Amino acid sequence: MTIQEIMERAGTKDTTLVIAWIKDAVNLIQSNQNDNVTTWKENIVDGTREYAFPANLIKLRNISILDTGDNKYKKIKRLLNDPTITEDTDPE
Repeated sequence: MTIQEIMERAGTKDTTLVIAWIKDAVNLIQSNQNDNVTTWKENIVDGTREYAFPANLIKLRNISILDTGDNKYKKIKRLLNDPTITEDTDPE
């Protein structure tokens, strides 16, 4: 299918707009594909909040943590808002 055919079907004469639609569609298709999915594991270190991710990481799908009580991985839910940070002056 050519751009001209898409323009005729969409009922538009704006070539720039149709090309933008095509690019958006291609990007959407590429972002929804799960090619080359790998699993990466890292040991949790007490007192460490930040961990380095692999250099070739493009999209993070989920994070799980091993629950040693029942030896199963459990997903960590994503935060919808920024976390509330407070200073605990009395740790006991």
